[in-house]
Amino acid sequence: MDLKQYVTIVENWPKEGIKFKDITTLMDNGDAYKYATDQIVEYAKEKEIDLVVGPEARGFIIGCPVAYALGVGFAPVRKPGKLPRETIKKEYGLEYGKDALTIHKDAIKPGQRVLITDDLLATGGTIEATINLVEELGGIVAGAAFLIELTYLDGREKLEGYDVLTLMQY
Repeated sequence: MDLKQYVTIVENWPKEGIKFKDITTLMDNGDAYKYATDQIVEYAKEKEIDLVVGPEARGFIIGCPVAYALGVGFAPVRKPGKLPRETIKKEYGLEYGKDALTIHKDAIKPGQRVLITDDLLATGGTIEATINLVEELGGIVAGAAFLIELTYLDGREKLEGYDVLTLMQY
């Protein structure tokens, strides 16, 4: 299935010069969403995944159905102050400033094989921070899976040494 036909390109959003890749038109098509999810599930089966981890909010949209299909748990990665129990935090750089992500301190057991999911691999900062969180808790990043990769932003460079699946490239 050509998943790109289900992605809507929105010109000049959220600002002038950006061609936003809107996956909501993929998600609202049952066949396309199922196909994309199934592709990631097949990839994950080969990795013998114990847990799926995804950063908010689109990492949840991709990761939860994958975790369900695999029969494994899902651990959310969120902005500071959003998780109710003890967390660990990683800061990462943005174009202008910094941001941070957190995960529950008990979300991952040492040695668990983790699949990280998100909708988009762009600059790689969010996923690099997520990898750092997983590894700090003793998890093994067995792979990372994305619907879309923006190859011109070189995010894959930050994931060197990790196995990466992207279903579409722009």
